[in-house]
Amino acid sequence: MDNGGTAGTSAIEAYGLGKRYRRGWALQDCTFRLPAGRICGLVGPNGSGKTTLMGLVTHLLKPTTGSVRVFGALPGSEEARRRTAFLAQEKPLFRRFTVAETLRLGRELNPRWEQQTAEDIVRAGDIPLGARIGALSGGQRTRVAFALAFGRRPDLLVLDEPMSDLDPLVRHELTSVLMAEAAEHGTTVLMSSHHLTDLENSCDYLLVIASGGVRLAGEVDEILTAHTLLTGARTGRGGPPRLDRHTVVESRVSGRQVTALVRPDGPVAGDWQADSPNLEEVLLAYLRSPGTPPLVSPSAQADPKAAAA
Repeated sequence: MDNGGTAGTSAIEAYGLGKRYRRGWALQDCTFRLPAGRICGLVGPNGSGKTTLMGLVTHLLKPTTGSVRVFGALPGSEEARRRTAFLAQEKPLFRRFTVAETLRLGRELNPRWEQQTAEDIVRAGDIPLGARIGALSGGQRTRVAFALAFGRRPDLLVLDEPMSDLDPLVRHELTSVLMAEAAEHGTTVLMSSHHLTDLENSCDYLLVIASGGVRLAGEVDEILTAHTLLTGARTGRGGPPRLDRHTVVESRVSGRQVTALVRPDGPVAGDWQADSPNLEEVLLAYLRSPGTPPLVSPSAQADPKAAAA
């Protein structure tokens, strides 16, 4: 059996995936592939379908259209459940349990449980095993939740805004824990977050969802390389000059200066200063410009044959 970090393996593959509620479509025609062993940031505005996508991947929801596979298996199958762990934003823990009792519960419920891994994560935060969950700080509870998740030894760890309620120092500390544990065990991570700086420091893969569909998907470095940030003087009353042949993600005018984020199709003509954008600049431009054509890199393109498998 392939393990979660095997090269060429798909941790998640979705094809035409959609979910409709009474109020309308939360996710529609969502097609992408997440290679195994990646730490993937899931980004999108509120209501874009991120939580719905994670619910479909973890079998908390059933799709209305399309299909999704987790390491080639249906999300509700024993194979997928065994290899997947999900940590919700609320981090549900029994407040009256001690930390030791919480880890014992994890050991009793999970046949692949690694007690030493879970205890090491807890002890690295100087959390007494005899302390009650309800008496811990937010950062300490999140660390215990991480210990439960990694103690299961999942091949895929799905995290829904796991550090949204923490201060920057604790977020930085727990991001380091996440990266170290994922690297040691080859765990694939799909993590939603509104903290773009945290994603830039921790993720090597990206999935951007807006208006219920995929807008960007692929390796972070590949996505950044595909874009150029142009700055030039405003000419006439129109927008950026001589960019018709290129895909303009976003253009903004400030006084006499025009700034444009583009996906260039060959050399850019005109009196422009060209720079490499950072991840935050690219993400914000796509989120502010819902009409821009999506960009899905080759490694993130799902195999249509998977839909019929």
